[in-house]
Amino acid sequence: MTIKDIARECGVSISTVSRVLNGRPDVREEVRQRVLSCMQRHNYIPNNTARDLVKTSSDTVGLVVRGVSNPFYANIIKTIQQEIDLAGYTLVMQQIHSGEDEIKCGAIMEREKKLRGVIFLGGRSDYTDAEIALVNVPFVCCSYTNSYGNLSANRYSSVSIEDEETAFRAVEALYHMGHRRIAALISEKDDRSVSELRYGGYLRALKTYGVEQDDDLVVCAGNYDMPGAYHAVRELLQREKEFTALFCISDSMAIAAMRALKDGGVSVPESCSVFSIDGLEMAEYTDPRLTTLSQPTELMGQESVRTLLGLIEGNSAHKQVIVQAALKAGGSVRPI
Repeated sequence: MTIKDIARECGVSISTVSRVLNGRPDVREEVRQRVLSCMQRHNYIPNNTARDLVKTSSDTVGLVVRGVSNPFYANIIKTIQQEIDLAGYTLVMQQIHSGEDEIKCGAIMEREKKLRGVIFLGGRSDYTDAEIALVNVPFVCCSYTNSYGNLSANRYSSVSIEDEETAFRAVEALYHMGHRRIAALISEKDDRSVSELRYGGYLRALKTYGVEQDDDLVVCAGNYDMPGAYHAVRELLQREKEFTALFCISDSMAIAAMRALKDGGVSVPESCSVFSIDGLEMAEYTDPRLTTLSQPTELMGQESVRTLLGLIEGNSAHKQVIVQAALKAGGSVRPI
């Protein structure tokens, strides 16, 4: 009698039996008693070797984090770790730079660590079938989805906000406050990922409300780092183009932008309103406090783990989960 035999006879997953063996509280009492009774009937005696085998070959999940310095990921990582622990799995994490290939990294981890599944936290939005064929276990894209790729919906899972629509909402809000000269701070116009999506939302809002597009009001930082954002906004100011509001694609970039505006003699929000997306904790401590559309990071982490474990244990199919960003009103915007 093995742990797999017990799981099969009780109609539960191997990880559930593992949680019972380890005395974890996240098992329904009825299930716990069914597993324990089965062990007693078959005189099953657990041993460390068997438990270690389950953990290393059956219950290891990978987390690939793309963008080592992105503060937005901190709470998602914490939540994923907690949820994985509660489910009786073991988490291994690999951080890579934003220019590296997360799929290739995940494929290498899968083979070296005998992974059951992978969560990709941050990544490109244009995967092909050939690329994901490198990964032979279920995976979930967290904080992004395959917007520009050619994958069918039954080939991948994701948990994210609707980036283009969320950016549209931010610029729409500025329009309704009377702003017509709205600048934008992005990473790249064509990165096939979050920056391009949010830039698209900015452009759609301008078009929807009949606001003339001015390319001189758009600056690309080239990355999501605060130094790059700061220098991009200083460049924007040097263009000497009039604008009353600045839409930033992320909170960390917006915080750097507010400093650049201040150093350039532009007061926020008296001379320029600043609106962004993410909901970082640090954004609540800026002066003035940053107005942002906040992503539900805890929910994103939880949904990513639930989705992945459902795929691993055969309880669910691939799905694309869309969560909603909520307004956190601060003092960085004002009507004109």
